[in-house]
Amino acid sequence: MKLSQFKFKLPEEQIALYPPHRVFENEDGSVERVYQRDRCRLMVVHRKSEKIDLFKTDSDGKVTDEPLIFRNIVDYFHEGDTFVFNDTAVFPARLFGTKEKTDAKIEVFLLRELNQELRLWDVLVEPARKIRIGNKLFFDGEGPMVAEVIDNTTSRGRTLRFLYDCPHDEFKRELFSLGSAPLPRYIVDRRPADDDDNVNFQTIYARHEGAVTAPATGLHFSRELMKIMEIRGFQNAFVTLHCSLGAFDPIEVEDLTKHKMNSEQVIIDSEACRIVNQAKREGNKVCVVGVSSARATESSVGTDGLLKEFNGWTNKFIFPPYDFGLADALIANFYHPESTMMMLTAAFCGYDLCMEAYHQALSNNFMFGCYGDAMLILDD
Repeated sequence: MKLSQFKFKLPEEQIALYPPHRVFENEDGSVERVYQRDRCRLMVVHRKSEKIDLFKTDSDGKVTDEPLIFRNIVDYFHEGDTFVFNDTAVFPARLFGTKEKTDAKIEVFLLRELNQELRLWDVLVEPARKIRIGNKLFFDGEGPMVAEVIDNTTSRGRTLRFLYDCPHDEFKRELFSLGSAPLPRYIVDRRPADDDDNVNFQTIYARHEGAVTAPATGLHFSRELMKIMEIRGFQNAFVTLHCSLGAFDPIEVEDLTKHKMNSEQVIIDSEACRIVNQAKREGNKVCVVGVSSARATESSVGTDGLLKEFNGWTNKFIFPPYDFGLADALIANFYHPESTMMMLTAAFCGYDLCMEAYHQALSNNFMFGCYGDAMLILDD
């Protein structure tokens, strides 16, 4: 397929800057937001019948004017159905420092730790033209955190050595205390990250630190919703894919077969395989939560349609046409035009039906992005 086939006009007002919430004004005029993860809107797409549901139905099966919300997702599954979640944990990757001598403000985005003993980190810097090998950056905080640039890796990439003499655990705590939630640029270019984002931009089941952006579809699951799912007899399987910024890299080729994804670390253990494969053998649905979980499972599913243990890296790029080997259902967000996430959604949904769903989302004021609304795609 071609890149231009995924182009559409996304109004700025339909990019969600906050998760679903209610706003209260205090007596002093300040505004307080009460967040409700599972209260975003939900679209349900049936890929065989090509039916698209936006509203709830009454007891007689008639469509009402009440929109579906994410919590209604439980009504589309039965006891024994299994959900596959990505349990990667986001760390506060965005820091701000000042360059020695000039005091120029520099954004440092942590990507990965290269060497614990030497305190080496792979980072992105902005503006990159001001940062050269040998420069030192100073960071605010309770302690004297200083970093020296020791290598250029890409046009914006640098290797930093942090000059901080203490045990590694203490260093990491201090470093992360200086950072903020690594919200996507389409949010932070419109408003700064705040303390609420440290909670909102993390799934409630996050366990394994290593992601520099959240597996956003999982953000819709609240503790209350997970409890309802448990009571209804749904099963949960957890895989790990440490989400990188690769999904946000612009595709620079028209022919999608020529685009290369960045590699991301994937860990799928025996327990996840046991739960998922039992569901498959018993004829229950396997619902994959988010495109990162889909990339992880599609990188490790066998020709027999069963999930295999995996500990390695994947650069799998999924776009139409593509036959999924594992998932019976997929939950996704509404993504930006020409994004790899939208392309994976179209691969599962079917291109024409996906574009119709996006058209209806735009027409009905659905919200896009990591804090936006959700789509459930069923194989019926």
